[in-house]
Amino acid sequence: MATFVDQVTLHLRAGNGGHGCVSVKREKFKPLAGPDGGNGGDGGDIVLVADNQVTTLLGYHRNPHRASENGQPGMGDHRSGTTGADLVLPVPVGTVVSDASGEQLADLSQAGMRVVVAEGGQGGLGNAALSNQKRRAPGFALLGTPGFEGDVTLELKTVADVALVGFPSAGKSSLVAAMSAARPKIADYPFTTLHPNLGVVESGQTRYTIADVPGLIEGASEGKGLGLEFLRHVERCSALLHVIDCATLEPGRDPVSDLQVILAELAAYPVPEGQTPLLERQQLVALNKIDVPEAAELAAFVREDIEAMGFRVFEISTVAHKGLRELSFALAEIVEADRAAKAAEPVPERIVLRPRAIDDAGFTIKVEGSHAGPVYRILGAKPERWVQQTDFQNDEAVGYLADRLAKLGTEEALLKAGAVPGATVVIGPGAGIVFDWEPTIVSAAELVGNRGTDPRLDRNDRRTTAERRDEYHRRMDAKQAARDELGTEREAGLWTDDEGFEVQRWEDEG
Repeated sequence: MATFVDQVTLHLRAGNGGHGCVSVKREKFKPLAGPDGGNGGDGGDIVLVADNQVTTLLGYHRNPHRASENGQPGMGDHRSGTTGADLVLPVPVGTVVSDASGEQLADLSQAGMRVVVAEGGQGGLGNAALSNQKRRAPGFALLGTPGFEGDVTLELKTVADVALVGFPSAGKSSLVAAMSAARPKIADYPFTTLHPNLGVVESGQTRYTIADVPGLIEGASEGKGLGLEFLRHVERCSALLHVIDCATLEPGRDPVSDLQVILAELAAYPVPEGQTPLLERQQLVALNKIDVPEAAELAAFVREDIEAMGFRVFEISTVAHKGLRELSFALAEIVEADRAAKAAEPVPERIVLRPRAIDDAGFTIKVEGSHAGPVYRILGAKPERWVQQTDFQNDEAVGYLADRLAKLGTEEALLKAGAVPGATVVIGPGAGIVFDWEPTIVSAAELVGNRGTDPRLDRNDRRTTAERRDEYHRRMDAKQAARDELGTEREAGLWTDDEGFEVQRWEDEG
């Protein structure tokens, strides 16, 4: 079972945004008091954080599928949906993050660095947020957009000052154990070290880290042994220490030939752009196992030849702890010089956020050919997001999308691109949203009527004072006209009072 993993692919799914709500407030004496639909919550992001307490990517190797929470939909009474919680994933310091295409997204080289690798979806607006003076009663809301879904690759590149390289069983792990408090696995068979081991060394006032890299053999660049896979851990090192086994009994091997083989394999390793090639960095040679008499004689014999190649040579024994103090101070000197050089380097330019150019329309139109004629594809963050937010089962929402696209200038751009009525237009990459373009319709208002209005909200049954006064005068005039008509008919003898009663006239009383 694997105990150390330095490269893994994560399958991520960020949270989707919640849908907006369509609601109309209802209360006593106000059955239709206006729209009150809340907004949907944003989906949770997935964030990587460099953590000193994490040393391997093993947990993500065993469980590579990770997802953050979705945003909750909006509700009535102006209640917005809950925002989905972010998913924070701790990774070792030195982790390089790349997307599915291999493009580097971030280099988490310092503890505490954070990067959002999967952005959550945006919550949709409710009809309360969409209402205004012209659109008093929206009958639609915006949908939440989906969050990022895809793969990212995590590659651990150990952050160490000095890397130990050499053949298997050369004593690299023993040297780490002798110079630091680390206790790597040590055995008397090759390829004991299957993953890098780190140790912290203190030399006087200097503290630095050393990394034991699994052994290299001739042909490692062609895939033999463990190959060059683990050399990614030496990319950040200031110096290389070649550990040479002077007590090996394998035929055809000697310290000089071993060093030449390691140098050839290091030269075959391609470092990332902008970094110093491995062979151009400071290099020291440690002739190990001089506690064996034959090895001590061999080390003294080949020392001049190796120094003639331009290397500083140290004769050491990890068992007897010989020569380790001198080696430790020599490495500390190189590390201090490299740190001083890096401190003198100019500070990287600050990131400047510039506003969008005035002539940037926010979208582009590409003309693509097909068997049915040209297809006009609209690409851009805004139109693609607007399409995702539109409920195409709601005519009013479709009309709102048409208005937004018209304000963005897609009509003029399509005309300039050569589109004609009935041309096929696609919004977004891939399949996208396909429709037949009709430039004569400025918006979809002609199809769905007066959008954003509701006659029930505009109705007001309460009469004004002037209307009640006019109604009273008309009623009084009608009563007087009826009395005059009855008097005229009685005087003309058209009818008499019932039961012999006589109608008394006001004139007779006078």
